[in-house]
Amino acid sequence: MSLILVTGASTGLGLATASELVDRGHDVVLHARSSARLEGLDVSDRMRGIVLGDLAHPKETASVAEQANAFGRFDAVVHNAGTMDGPDVIAVNVLAPYLLTASMPQPGRAIFLSSSMHLSGRPNVGPVLAGHGGSYSESKLLVTALALALSARHPQLLSHAVDPGWVPTRMGSPSATDDLAEGHRTQAWLATAAESEIDPRTGGYWHHRAVRRPHPAALDPVFQRQLLDALDTRTGLALPDADGAA
Repeated sequence: MSLILVTGASTGLGLATASELVDRGHDVVLHARSSARLEGLDVSDRMRGIVLGDLAHPKETASVAEQANAFGRFDAVVHNAGTMDGPDVIAVNVLAPYLLTASMPQPGRAIFLSSSMHLSGRPNVGPVLAGHGGSYSESKLLVTALALALSARHPQLLSHAVDPGWVPTRMGSPSATDDLAEGHRTQAWLATAAESEIDPRTGGYWHHRAVRRPHPAALDPVFQRQLLDALDTRTGLALPDADGAA
C-alpha cells in the first residue's frame, strides 16, 4: 500500500487516477482547488485526506504543500493539475509542480502530466522568469524538461512525464478522440508498479505505457539547468542537491 498525492483530482483524469488508486487499496490524498470543487463528489470519503488550494497562486500552493506534509512523506506524487490557456498557464502547469517539489520531502516517485503538444513548444525559460505568458505547448515542454531534469539530478527518484492523450474531459473537450479510460492508467501504473516493471526506471516520457521520445530540449542538460535556475530565481526556492543539501 502506497501513500499518494494526486493534484487537480476533483474531476477528469486526476479524479480517475485517484479513484483507480483507491480501488487498488492505496492511501490517496486528493487535491482540489477549493471545497466547492468537491460538492457532489462521492469518492472523497474514500480518500486518506483532502488538501485544498489554488495552484495559480504561490501562497496557496505553499499551503497545499504544508497540508500535504502533515500526512508524511509520500511514496508518489502525481502532478496532474493543469490549465489549457489564460494567464495562469505557467503558474499552474510549471511553477506549481516545482514549488510542491521544492517544499515537500522528496517522494519515491514523481509523475508529471505532459502532452504531445509539448513537441511544438519553444524551449524558452522567459515565461518562468516572468511568471506569466507562454503557451500551453511551451508550458508542457517546460514541465517535461522538469521531470527529466529531476530524474538526472536525483537518480533515486523515479521521475517521469506522461502524455495522457487527447481525451474527452472538460479540459480536453467532448470532441477529443483518444481513449478516456487509457488517459489515466499510465499515471496510476507509474505510481505503484514494481520498479522492475518500469523501463526506463526513471526519466521516461510515456504515452499509454509506451515510451516515446520527447522534445530534444527536454533531454538537454544545458536547457534543464537553465530551467532549474529560472525556477529557483522565480520562486526563491532551490531544489535539494542530489545528496539532499539545499
